[in-house]
Amino acid sequence: MPDMLDRFQGCLLGIALGDAFCADREGGPLERLLWRLIGRTRQGLRRWTDDTQMTIDLAVHLAREGRIDQDRLAAEFAASYRWSRGYGPGSAAVLKQIKSGVSWKKAAAAKYPSGSFGNGAAMRIAPVALFFHDQQDSLATAVCQASVITHSNPAAIAGAQLVAQAIAHSLHGISPQETVRLLLAGCTDSSYALPMQNVLKFQEAAHLPEPDVLRRVLGTGSAAVMSCPTAVLIGLHLRKRPFAELLTYVRRCKGDTDTVGAMAGARIMASVSFLSSLFV
Repeated sequence: MPDMLDRFQGCLLGIALGDAFCADREGGPLERLLWRLIGRTRQGLRRWTDDTQMTIDLAVHLAREGRIDQDRLAAEFAASYRWSRGYGPGSAAVLKQIKSGVSWKKAAAAKYPSGSFGNGAAMRIAPVALFFHDQQDSLATAVCQASVITHSNPAAIAGAQLVAQAIAHSLHGISPQETVRLLLAGCTDSSYALPMQNVLKFQEAAHLPEPDVLRRVLGTGSAAVMSCPTAVLIGLHLRKRPFAELLTYVRRCKGDTDTVGAMAGARIMASVSFLSSLFV
């Protein structure tokens, strides 16, 4: 049985691997062509995207501060911003403004007055789930605090809560079926009710749908509601399978593959030893 440190390491490694190995399949032809040009380091290694970078920023912040200090975290997100990491246009606009001295509260509402509903908060939320995994009230509060800096829309925050809770349940060995039921019961945004009911149906069917069916029923887009339930399903189903199977499946699904891969990778590798998940 893996210890908690092993699960923590597996969760963070799963994000980086899912992100880096699925990034070249994201989006349409132009996005894939661009990543073919910039998606490798000078040494030929795969480059991670904003998903992993912001996860690292958040993990370092929590390790140092022991809590979410929103002003400092916003400044740290902005300091790490590099266009070559493939940041989404909304997050890029917010972080550029913060870097120029604009308050994160003002910057977050500048492009989307009602807040971005994308998955940018959910993709980076794993360190919060790890840090507060045994403190349910603190976990929910911290997820909200970490999310609103760039994604203040309720649907985006609900997606981040969904992913964080799924990771926390994984750490504590809760079964996939019970995990989905708990997530359904705890949904704070009604737009997630039908997707999570479909996740439960797919989970009970004991096999993943074909990628085109997954895209039609759940979605693989950059909106939180079209990717967070999808990532939860993939992570739940493939939790005991070699990690390469997750990468292959996500790459076939198209859409926002790097973020779906990162979120699903966090969930699957929080439940088992990360080394055994890679090779068994």
